Amino acid sequence: MSAPDKPRRPEALDRRELLAAGLAGLALTGLPSAARGQSGARAPDAPRSGGTSVAAHRVEVPMPHGGVTAGHPLAAMAGTRMLMQGGSAADAVVAAMAVMNVVEPWASSAGGNGFATCLDRKAGKVHSLAFTGGAPRLLDPQVDPKALDHGPKALTVPGAFGGWIALARRFGRLPLATLLEPAIGYARDGHPLDPSIALFIGRAQKTLSLYPTSAALFLPDGQPPAARSIFRNPNLARTLQALANAETKALKGGADRDRALQAAYDYFYSGPIAQEFARFSTETGGWLRLDDLKAYQPRWSDPVSTHYRGLDVYSSPLTSRTGLELCEQLNLVEGFDLAALPAEGPQLTHLLIEAIKVAKADVYRYAADPRFAQTPVEGLLSKRFAAERRRLIDPARAGLYPEGGDAAAFDRAALEQARPRFAARGDDRTRGGDTTSLSAVDADGNAIAVTTTIGGGFGTFLVMGDTGILFNNGLRLGSTAPYDGHPNKVAPGRIALLGNGPTIVLDKGRLHLVFGSPGGETIGQTQFQFLVNMVDRGMPIQAAIEAPRFALDADPNFYRPGAAITVQAEGRFADPVLQGLTAMGHRIEKVGPYAIGSVQGIAVDPSGARMGGADPRRMGYAVGY
Repeated sequence: MSAPDKPRRPEALDRRELLAAGLAGLALTGLPSAARGQSGARAPDAPRSGGTSVAAHRVEVPMPHGGVTAGHPLAAMAGTRMLMQGGSAADAVVAAMAVMNVVEPWASSAGGNGFATCLDRKAGKVHSLAFTGGAPRLLDPQVDPKALDHGPKALTVPGAFGGWIALARRFGRLPLATLLEPAIGYARDGHPLDPSIALFIGRAQKTLSLYPTSAALFLPDGQPPAARSIFRNPNLARTLQALANAETKALKGGADRDRALQAAYDYFYSGPIAQEFARFSTETGGWLRLDDLKAYQPRWSDPVSTHYRGLDVYSSPLTSRTGLELCEQLNLVEGFDLAALPAEGPQLTHLLIEAIKVAKADVYRYAADPRFAQTPVEGLLSKRFAAERRRLIDPARAGLYPEGGDAAAFDRAALEQARPRFAARGDDRTRGGDTTSLSAVDADGNAIAVTTTIGGGFGTFLVMGDTGILFNNGLRLGSTAPYDGHPNKVAPGRIALLGNGPTIVLDKGRLHLVFGSPGGETIGQTQFQFLVNMVDRGMPIQAAIEAPRFALDADPNFYRPGAAITVQAEGRFADPVLQGLTAMGHRIEKVGPYAIGSVQGIAVDPSGARMGGADPRRMGYAVGY
């Protein structure tokens, strides 16, 4: 970000400040001294990347029977408890997501949105689940974009709880009451507040204080809670218990498991909880109504995919842009022998930067809710299209941020669209996003990666009535385009784009990787670098996670050809690498040593051994059994 006067989200969540401090959602105090930038020995056989030692400072976690890696230790443990009770990967991720709602409230909520990518090992098929709600039907398309940043007009229909139920119904085994039990306990009885969460609440104090229901939860006695103090959300505990009770009542009445889970779903989307959401929205000047909630349904579909270096990569389809970004980035760099590039030089990082520029330009040109716009998905995933776009990449020189390519010409449906020239209306600078990701593998070999979000940190900043649930601000700029005529312009009923891209990689039909990352605009970039580390550089999973990363930032945004690109590089990159990138024409901004993304993943080697990795950049933790 280049302009010092660039508008920003409320002071609590200024990503640039957090990056510079190395505090983008993490607590460094739990890391060994070497991980905090001090001297530390490197194992003789440790891999290297970007000219920097990347020996892992955490151990990989063995998962012989299964396990969970999540953005918080309590969530990973809750998911693993479900596996140890005979539950499936789906049961594990539902329990973990419910706990994340309690322990990481600034980034996760039953009132949020997200995607899951699921491997059904018995069927040998990968499925995608979108649990993303659209804009309320009463939304005014001419709304001031600033009103979509936080407050009652910023929210979309909550999709996450519907996603929990969809996963439990299709792939789960355990009762919902069992899955919600850990989260109910932590919300009712409390848990020690992680220092990073206390930091975010403190930075968000001014905005949280605007909304009485939010201030009552996050600012008791008018002040943020102290780090490591016991934090409770009794209203959320009552809400989750009511959902569990709805299922239990249906079971006692003779309902089978599927109908009992539907009873909980109905309690949330048309029953008492939905009615409280609608009442509170109406009274606070929002657009959400009961009909919006009743109309919502999570959606199963096929993932997007590509073939890279002999592996099959599956990720989220529209309305996620990250699946398309990740696949096109891999297609672009497949034309270069990355493994042959010197680890100590800037060439590898340069090629990844240039591939990200091209892919973002292409995806941002087209991607939108497919119910409202035609997007040439097949063209964007085409190897021939990637070969054409690869010509923009100069191996020795940084290129300008380009216009999106004509992917329609490489699509069977020939969905030709005129290249738009969008006119800005007001502020067109993108707002950031905050997210969490988790992955699970069960004893049967089923695997699920989930990335879920409430949009920008704390979402709307608005706790909905007496439910204890924060809603997502999915209509903010970035998720929506600020330009009239763009297919992703905010509109009633339209689902805004997410960056969530949980990913599964198969090797000749066998599970090889399951992973995801939070990070808003950086998700596709982080996952791309992680995959290159694993596949091209041959790193073990924990080393691939901990290796230094970079992220591109665009001013004003990635919708604009010619946008000014800054490469934010973690401070652990070797100086010769950064100097080489600068000489190639890249604008480099050094940020904290562990500041970009937070990959949680599980790798399976040819022998079948499963090893989990968790990112030290946040509170990530892996638990296996």
